[in-house]
Amino acid sequence: MNAVRAVGEFFFELIIGDDPKIAAAVVLALGVALLALVLGASATVVTTVGAVAVVVAFTASLLLGTRR
Repeated sequence: MNAVRAVGEFFFELIIGDDPKIAAAVVLALGVALLALVLGASATVVTTVGAVAVVVAFTASLLLGTRR
């Protein structure tokens, strides 16, 4: 059971890390890309929307975290 717990803690630190806002923003951005895919957008549009959404979400989260 200790090995399972250690693996769980490792993945938590890997994904969430020090700033859960960035992880939440990336998950939200990937959700937007998934929504575009479900609505029938082409693969090119989904890739572009997903990439732009991840960059925007990461940048916004970073700016919110670093402002005073």
